[in-house]
Amino acid sequence: MTAQQDHRRRLLMDRSVPGRVGAILPSLDVPAQELPDGQLLRSDLDLPEVTEPEVVRYFTNLSQLNFSIDTHFYPLGSCTMKYNPKINDEVASLPGFAGIHPLQPDYQVQGALEIMHHVQDYLVEITGMAASSLAPLAGAQGELCGILMIQKYHQERGDSHRLKMLIPDSAHGTNPASAAMAGYHVVSIPTDSEGNCDLKALKKEATSDLAGMMITLPSTLGLFDQHIVEVCRLIHEAGGLAYADGANMNALLGQVKMGHLGFDVMHLNLHKTFSTPHGGGGPGAGPVCVQPSLQPYLPAPVVERRSYNGKESYTLVTPEKTIGKVSASHGNFGVLVRAYTYIRTLGNVGLRQVSENAVLNANYLLTHLKDRYHLPFDRPCMHEVVLSADWQKGKGVNGLETAKRLLDYGFHAPTMYFPLTVDEALLIEPTETESKETLDLFIEAMKAIDQEATETPDLVKGAPHTTPVRRLDEARAARQPDLRWQRKAEEDANS
Repeated sequence: MTAQQDHRRRLLMDRSVPGRVGAILPSLDVPAQELPDGQLLRSDLDLPEVTEPEVVRYFTNLSQLNFSIDTHFYPLGSCTMKYNPKINDEVASLPGFAGIHPLQPDYQVQGALEIMHHVQDYLVEITGMAASSLAPLAGAQGELCGILMIQKYHQERGDSHRLKMLIPDSAHGTNPASAAMAGYHVVSIPTDSEGNCDLKALKKEATSDLAGMMITLPSTLGLFDQHIVEVCRLIHEAGGLAYADGANMNALLGQVKMGHLGFDVMHLNLHKTFSTPHGGGGPGAGPVCVQPSLQPYLPAPVVERRSYNGKESYTLVTPEKTIGKVSASHGNFGVLVRAYTYIRTLGNVGLRQVSENAVLNANYLLTHLKDRYHLPFDRPCMHEVVLSADWQKGKGVNGLETAKRLLDYGFHAPTMYFPLTVDEALLIEPTETESKETLDLFIEAMKAIDQEATETPDLVKGAPHTTPVRRLDEARAARQPDLRWQRKAEEDANS
């Protein structure tokens, strides 16, 4: 253990001293209330007794150990970990937005409902669809809503025999899970030699039992499917519906409208494309957008604008044939406000520049690294590039070890071993918010690691060397996570 690591360990250890306090509560100025039944109470509460400065230093130190987009480059492929403008948080924190309650009557929250209505309209315009619902709380929930709408559409048409859902092998992993949750039989469609959907395999599976196809566009290979219009046509000819996983919309803003390609329904990850911090698993929002044929089935509620005696008002309504409510309230409102702020701040031109710069940055990395790392599909990519550490593995250093070594250079590792169809995959998404200087430093680090794999492979295989926590037993960490620090017996004996 290095001196720096030992110092951090001592800063994070238990500092509790009996009788030490950080704040003194005033005398009770309300009537004392009876305590609950004694069986519901603990005889003692094992909380640390520390001063306020110690608490502040403890958590500030912890925060300095965190890796975040505000401190480092975070090229986590397929996650769009881009910088989030602070104005988004400021607007979402305004009392009129942050202080309202979902059960307040409509007339008290007209401003909030107007914001939601605008977001619905913006998403319809951006996607080329006919209508949207903001109810789903995450991308995966948006996927499930889309599939349930497809399912109800077929059932009402008497097509209950359509039980097959096609999913390309380059799709997000949640796609087959969502289809299976809805009771569909999932059939995987392979990728052809150019990184597109294999049309021959698709034609074979486009039979009378087809319910639809879920397509991630751009795919997890970082590629735009050159056959996508033909793919949607084949699905429709077989009587199915086309679902678009819009989680990678960061690559397409202002460039392509999914509805114009032939898709019937899609979801969007507002927390990715429209800029809400989502490290650590939340918060999220996964609105769904649909063509007219599926509009009656949208999850409830949706916001409707009404006019009476020349005055406009907004209210929550339930679509005629809705699949039902999918959340306790009306969607993740704070994320919706952030998305509204992001869209209004950038406007049409700005949103288009987002996708242009995201694609430019990814192709910049591709061009400078393809001679050092294997490029499975040698064609321009979209917002992310898939490289392979196959060449490094031939020198004795695999993709995991390459990614671990990146931590020593001050960069978060990219997504590893995904997509599953690429051996030793490194899925890198630079996003549009990174400068050329940052990308150049990342390129230098990747090239240096390649050289180390040749000259000093043991250095790479033992990485990371400079992080607060060194190489972990990953299998044990996944199966037996240690979620909180506890004083060890030997430390008690020495104290």
